[in-house]
Amino acid sequence: MADLDLKAIRDTLVQLARRAGGMIMDSNYNQNFATDTKLNSVDIVTETDKAVEEMISTSLREAYPTFSFMGEETWKPGVKIGPEPTFVVDPIDGTTNFIHGFPHACVSLGLAVDRVPTVGVIYNPFLDILYSGIKGGGATMTTRAGGAAIEKRLPLRRDPAPLSGLGSALLGVEWGSDRQGTNFELKAETYRKLTASKETGGRMVHSLRSLGSAALNLAAVAAGQMDMYWEGGCYAWDVCAGWCILVEAGGIMAGGNPGVWEPELDGRKYLAVRGAPAGQKEIVQEFWDVIGEGKLEYQQ
Repeated sequence: MADLDLKAIRDTLVQLARRAGGMIMDSNYNQNFATDTKLNSVDIVTETDKAVEEMISTSLREAYPTFSFMGEETWKPGVKIGPEPTFVVDPIDGTTNFIHGFPHACVSLGLAVDRVPTVGVIYNPFLDILYSGIKGGGATMTTRAGGAAIEKRLPLRRDPAPLSGLGSALLGVEWGSDRQGTNFELKAETYRKLTASKETGGRMVHSLRSLGSAALNLAAVAAGQMDMYWEGGCYAWDVCAGWCILVEAGGIMAGGNPGVWEPELDGRKYLAVRGAPAGQKEIVQEFWDVIGEGKLEYQQ
């Protein structure tokens, strides 16, 4: 990795993310996209997803012909990320939001090296917010005001508070597209335990949030706007960029199942925790205690 110019790669990904954002917004405003489904009626893909991925993959292969590429719309089941530098791309994370015009969809562009998230860029064109991170180089959030770019280092609070437990936490969660079976039942029961009052055996967290995009949920945790994010069922392209940004903002990524402190990038089960001077490992363990003997099972 020493011979890779990570800043130049980040800058390339930023340019592509903004270009992709323009394509997404043009399609959204004109309502000129066709939709199809994959797993079921809530697992949606549009022609814009495919067009954006084609633009990104073509551009990256021209700029970095020796790198591998993994994208949501061209991935084949069973293919896993190798140790070589690999661009890991979700052209539109939050496609359901995109087709409804709900302003929380993004392009997520990551680079993994030795299966470790190394560069991450996430761009929400609806709100014109861009997040980026470089391994060892920190993470930032860029917005605009009056035409001028405003860059802030993550997390947004200079002195983030310690994590004092689930009872004072704001958590990100998602239902996913698989709405049956043991995974769905475990999610539903875990959400019930997290939100129920302490008098009924729950943890009574401040609340749960669902942005509808794994990448944007991770960005919110990196920014310190949410304390944790639990996910099971998404893929490497959903989390690679956000994982890099999270770690560079002082956060940690644990496994979505109890006892997993070093999850695999394409392991499909994740628990993100914001940066904090104390309480990260403790709140992970407390969350795992809520899950108990349950276990998310997703094929890789």
